[in-house]
Amino acid sequence: MQLPIRFHVPLTLGLVRAGFAALALSLLAGPAGAQGDEGAAGFQGYLQYLAAKARAEGVREETITSVMTGLTENPRVIALDRAQPGTSSSIPAFAGYHRTHVDAARIGGGRRQYLASADYLAGIEQRYGVPPKIVLAIWGHETNYGSYTGDFDLARSLATLAYEGRRRALFADEFIALLKMVDRGVPRAKLVGSWAGAFGNPQFLPSVYLRVAQDADGDGFADIWASKQDTLASIANYFRDAGWRPGEPWGVAADVTLPLDRPALGTALASPRCPQVFARHSQWKSVREWKALGVVPRAPTLADDTLASLLEPDGPGQTAYLLTGNYRVILDYNCSNLYALSVGLLADEIAR
Repeated sequence: MQLPIRFHVPLTLGLVRAGFAALALSLLAGPAGAQGDEGAAGFQGYLQYLAAKARAEGVREETITSVMTGLTENPRVIALDRAQPGTSSSIPAFAGYHRTHVDAARIGGGRRQYLASADYLAGIEQRYGVPPKIVLAIWGHETNYGSYTGDFDLARSLATLAYEGRRRALFADEFIALLKMVDRGVPRAKLVGSWAGAFGNPQFLPSVYLRVAQDADGDGFADIWASKQDTLASIANYFRDAGWRPGEPWGVAADVTLPLDRPALGTALASPRCPQVFARHSQWKSVREWKALGVVPRAPTLADDTLASLLEPDGPGQTAYLLTGNYRVILDYNCSNLYALSVGLLADEIAR
């Protein structure tokens, strides 16, 4: 019986969406004072701080100049960031989210992508241990197979978000990571993406790109904007890096056929990340134990000795799910039960 996977700190756009606690660095009090008080002069001063930080981390002067020359603050990015909803104690319904994100268009798009790249995807699975359906479901969920990847200048967005100060430590580090991408050979013209700093087909943040992006087609850099091969290999490498277990499904829908003592099944463990998300998961039990409690999988997907947790996203009386450790890897990409469930279900539909 395998134990659940380790926790892995997520760094994708999903984590940005989920929100961080507001972070401020007292050492930036000079050049990075209050955004509204200093205007353009304050922003330019903050850029000088970022440039000095980049030099200290070994970024070439040529890169700093090419990326930062003429950079200005982007008021639209600030407006979008401040419009993000705060945390809520309410539990959103999964049924509506499922209808929107596991729709006929995404399912059909994933199947077409699979047919067009079946041999390559088989090689990806052999190398990384991640099934094609999961890789394609992430691509489909993030950007609808590349149909929208964002057109914001990444350097401008990240510098603006860092200067704004709500999550300064995060975005300052991502800005430096973006410079390091250019040092690695990514063309400046490629640096476009979402307002929140994620980019390309899989919507990676710069630090994630540096860690897991793959140059699968051998053209000199990992082009997750335009290369399907690089995109699929990079997503698979992310999942391998996060602890995906080859051959283990993410989970299965189940019916609760007997009364459950739900409070007694709750986990006593506090998650170090996304506590509100993980608090909705039960304690771990084998599938055999769940069956004895009346939780019956709708398909024979999981072996009886597989450890799984129970999630009832829309509450008792609605569809339940038994979730394996690999479900936690999907959460690593975006720490939202709605997201992870929809990715798993989209993957299953693509492969059907």
